[in-house]
Amino acid sequence: MQSDGSTKVISGTTDVRFNTSLGQDGRDPGCTMRTVKEVTGISVDHFMMADFNAVKTLTTAVDGVEVCLAKDVDDPDSHLKLSAGTHTIEGETALAFLRTRHAFGNSGDLDRIKVQQQFLASLMRKMASSDTLTNPAKLLSLAEAATKALTVDTGIGKVSTLKDVALELKKVPTKNITFLTTPVIDNPAEKTPVTVVVHPNDAQPVFDMIKDDVSFTEVAAQKKEEAASVAARLKGTQSAAADVRVNIYNGGAPAGSTQETLNWLQNDEGVLKSSQLGNAEETLSKTTLEYSPDQADQARKLADLMGLSGSAMKPGKSETNDQGLPAIVLTLGKDFKGAGVSMTAPTTAPDTVEKSTADKTVCAS
Repeated sequence: MQSDGSTKVISGTTDVRFNTSLGQDGRDPGCTMRTVKEVTGISVDHFMMADFNAVKTLTTAVDGVEVCLAKDVDDPDSHLKLSAGTHTIEGETALAFLRTRHAFGNSGDLDRIKVQQQFLASLMRKMASSDTLTNPAKLLSLAEAATKALTVDTGIGKVSTLKDVALELKKVPTKNITFLTTPVIDNPAEKTPVTVVVHPNDAQPVFDMIKDDVSFTEVAAQKKEEAASVAARLKGTQSAAADVRVNIYNGGAPAGSTQETLNWLQNDEGVLKSSQLGNAEETLSKTTLEYSPDQADQARKLADLMGLSGSAMKPGKSETNDQGLPAIVLTLGKDFKGAGVSMTAPTTAPDTVEKSTADKTVCAS
């Protein structure tokens, strides 16, 4: 989107670094959001972009952010000069801290990302423990500073909206705010690797957990109980595949998914009493399976065949099929990955994924 309201199409490129999606050849944050979706499959609803001036403005607005260093740092490139220990930094010093690469870890971008995550975690702790989010005057001042300093999409570009976002963030315990880096491997296309690419095995479970809103941290006991209750829907007897009666609808899956699923169920799985009835009345983000209590055994069988989780199962009522008999209702949502592809989301990230939570203080090394 151009400043005059017109649009400009910029061709995509392949086999280039991710940062090519922002600022090069006229690419704006919208291009970055599209790149994220293309690489991860995650639809980005909103974004915030902080440039150098934003870092200085916002860290000053919150009266500085506490950071910890495991060693003395004197970096000639970023001009960061701090002794080992704890410091409260803002403005130019905060910017230098976030830009520093050669003083930490292996002097690479991945280690700098870890330090930046530690900085953001400290910021989260400060916001949660101070009166910044409970004092109306301070909160309004922070929101006003954010609207001037941050580049955001139009959906959240108002002082009132950013204030509401901050208030919602206040409700989240810092132990449940997770920072992690996309799992990567050295670029196999390079004889001497200088870049990395998304890990072919470990990254997808992370992306799926984000898409399916699965927490990377321990959830509250109440939510655990709720999850156990939902999972219990899968437990019990299952009918034979030949006894399952199901009507299939498309509620957001790619075109042709209902016919693909019908063919798979009938030809590969023996669910012969299945029908595809076109599009559902509403679009769903997640696939659902609705059934009456007396068809629970049929629902469990179909859930087992499709790899559906307990949360996809919706006890309720059935409908009649083309023969006038009761049938469970399968509605394929946007999360549908293809006939025969399990739809059970991972519940934990791979062990190889490094992650941290905002309640922990980590010293940059």
